[in-house]
Amino acid sequence: MKLTVEQEEKISQYVFDQGLKIPSLSDDVIDHLCCVIESELGKEKSFDELLSNAITDIAPNGLADLENKTIFLLNSKRILLMKKFMYLIGFIGSVTLTAGITFKLLSYPGANVLFIIGFLTFLLVFMPLYAIDRYKVAISKTISERLKVILGLTAAIITGLSGLFKLMHLQGTQILLLAGAFIFAVGYLPFFFFTMYKKSIA
Repeated sequence: MKLTVEQEEKISQYVFDQGLKIPSLSDDVIDHLCCVIESELGKEKSFDELLSNAITDIAPNGLADLENKTIFLLNSKRILLMKKFMYLIGFIGSVTLTAGITFKLLSYPGANVLFIIGFLTFLLVFMPLYAIDRYKVAISKTISERLKVILGLTAAIITGLSGLFKLMHLQGTQILLLAGAFIFAVGYLPFFFFTMYKKSIA
């Protein structure tokens, strides 16, 4: 049985209301829903029941989840490449930092250079890349999850820089330390414990 114009418009409006950002995916979903419903129409179930069942079959967790999975599949190679680069940077930074600390303890030349390079690589390259990766995961969640990532990264970088300034006997150590501690205590921790609370009662 063929769908009426009103029924096709209802399907299109439903998909449009879900806010999908990929036009081709929206068209494919509409076509799929129309085909499935047409094949079952007239078999005792109402149009609304058939639409609900078809949506559940194609996207049990909603069309937004279907779009997120589609985007992941389209960008999986790039995502994997970025993750490899991120962890490689983290490894290089950690090894260089460890070598710098070891050289410092053994009074070997080049200790300060290795320590600074390793520390800054880990703090200013790996940490932001890791935060971006976490932010992409949290972007489909509540604003508290996103703010937690942003404020946590900011507090970590500022506090880490204050430690480096202290070791290098540079000015501004106390200001950086106070700023980092303030952002961590007043900005990050409330969102951290709030999200923990929400998960505990979910």
